[in-house]
Amino acid sequence: MTDVRIVFRKYGGALHWNHPARLLGEDEHGVWVEVPGGTVARKGEGPPVRWETTAIMLFPRDAWWTASFNTPPHKSEIYVDVTTIPEWKDDEVTMLDLDLDVIRMRDGRLILDDVDEFAEHQILLRYPPELVTQAEETAQWLLDAVGQGIGPFGGAHLDWLSKTF
Repeated sequence: MTDVRIVFRKYGGALHWNHPARLLGEDEHGVWVEVPGGTVARKGEGPPVRWETTAIMLFPRDAWWTASFNTPPHKSEIYVDVTTIPEWKDDEVTMLDLDLDVIRMRDGRLILDDVDEFAEHQILLRYPPELVTQAEETAQWLLDAVGQGIGPFGGAHLDWLSKTF
């Protein structure tokens, strides 16, 4: 397996969540990686945070989001960040986190999270109007797709989970 680095940044370039992962492969949905339980991540330059459960992450080639499919007992089943289109350079994938998150909890609840942070950052970070529109449209599409199990949100991660260590 190839080791890769996942680097989320905020608009303007500030370092956000960043951590290692293992490349699993690609399919029609994008590039899949494994973040094993025990992986150490950091939010910016903050203190290390150890992931308790394994996550399978998906980085689509041309969509404004990235997804994490969490294994039990993690409280969320699917966690999707609204981001800019993920960009790969060598063994690193980078994207801008645009605050909004679509989360499907294990009990089936669907949540649009960080709406307040998105509103604040539109002013503080001076999001351009087209970025705001794209983020809002992506969040709405994700609510529908995750809620209805469309595309990769219908269990596509299970095949990749079977390929983990």
